[in-house]
Amino acid sequence: MLLLSRSKGLPPNDYANVQHILHGREFRAEELPLSEKVIKDCVKKGYVAVRSGIVPLNESVLDLLTDRKKWLCARCGNRDQETFATCTCGRCRKNCIYCRHCLTMGIVRSCTKLVTWCGPEPALHHRFIHQNGPLCVWDGTLSDEQSAAAKALNQALECGKSFLVWAVTGSGKTEMIYPAIERQLKNGRRVVLATPRTDVVRELLPRMRAAFPDVPISGLYAGSEESNADAPLVVSTAHQLIRYSNCFDCIFIDEVDAFPYHFDRMLEFAIRKAARPGAPIAYLSATPPADLKNDYLSGKLCGVMLARRYHGHPLPEPQFRWIGNWLKLIRKGQLPSLLCEWLRAKMGQKRQMFVFVSSVTLSRDLTELLQRAGFSGTAGVHAEDPHRHAKVSDFRKGKINILVTTTILERGVTVPGVEVCVVGADDPVFDDRALVQISGRVGRSAEFPSGDIIFFHNGKTMAMVRARKQIEQMNQNGGFR
Repeated sequence: MLLLSRSKGLPPNDYANVQHILHGREFRAEELPLSEKVIKDCVKKGYVAVRSGIVPLNESVLDLLTDRKKWLCARCGNRDQETFATCTCGRCRKNCIYCRHCLTMGIVRSCTKLVTWCGPEPALHHRFIHQNGPLCVWDGTLSDEQSAAAKALNQALECGKSFLVWAVTGSGKTEMIYPAIERQLKNGRRVVLATPRTDVVRELLPRMRAAFPDVPISGLYAGSEESNADAPLVVSTAHQLIRYSNCFDCIFIDEVDAFPYHFDRMLEFAIRKAARPGAPIAYLSATPPADLKNDYLSGKLCGVMLARRYHGHPLPEPQFRWIGNWLKLIRKGQLPSLLCEWLRAKMGQKRQMFVFVSSVTLSRDLTELLQRAGFSGTAGVHAEDPHRHAKVSDFRKGKINILVTTTILERGVTVPGVEVCVVGADDPVFDDRALVQISGRVGRSAEFPSGDIIFFHNGKTMAMVRARKQIEQMNQNGGFR
């Protein structure tokens, strides 16, 4: 929740404070520390806009003729009728429609009023503008390919054009966007780096703060305690952008193909609502979705493709290993022998390992079996694990040898020297995008540019084959074949 406590006791005519609270953001009226009189006064002056949270949606002539009510959530854009419900409202004392799709962000009912600022823009001196000297202090060096990509991205965004960075895992996409972020900030623009998952925000936030130490940066995700909503640079999950409206001048979307962003229309709606009119979007992905890929290949979308990692070594290519009915074995409390052999070999080499599985239950069961079998330093993580961030931190520090994980760590996490296996790569959960991203955890550092990526399976799937072919194709495009 954005913090507004400093605005309590707001004088009725203090429009500067109202602007400070509302500019670039959208609130339910009950969230605001403003009286109804102040809000009405601001509406009369044309400074504030108020609209209903749930509005009727009639999509066809048949809907109108039959008077069949359909609904739209004005906050999250949801129009899936199965996710609307009715409640007896304690506020208006009527039966209210409410949206379940964005319920975790605070309930939006039929009687909810959404409040946004529509008055004068704040003066530029209220924004962070660094006129002299660099904002970015990252002292690394971009390769020639990275430099060319960074320059093309910078120029496109400055011209207001959206851009696709289609680059292999471990290519250094984050470092390539630093020059563009710096230029946007120096021009007084607000920038957001959005990503689908909390774990990726937590990975990116310290890197961005190290690269831009003098820039106020806010990190927003479920459970974060950040309160600097006015920061010129925001690193956020796409979900948190539902709270913004007409705010950001430039948007970077990392891992644009990832779940849940690519599968949830609400998140795309949230990002477009958070953008100011005409704001360019930079899409970053190793496995771009078909629509972006086609737009790039047809010339409709500016972009660049990088088929080599920053350190110049090829992508490790997956190996397929058949382990029989792995699921039946694990349910019987047994470990596949080939899996044990591989893990013991890697422990003998003092390597750390990610072991990917398809579900929370398998994560718990396999972790317990490995611990019982004597694999010291084994832990399991999944989305429901309240200690997952601490475990990932311990894994980075070398305190954990084997981390059994679901797909929550398939992307955005870099651990030098890690090697990877997927137990049950034939499970439908692992589509080709997920398998490419999982493979990309290996060989990301110049000190450890290679390593094993093993797909343990009970039968090859098309997803497995496509993932390996894509990695092989990128290596070929990068000049390694």
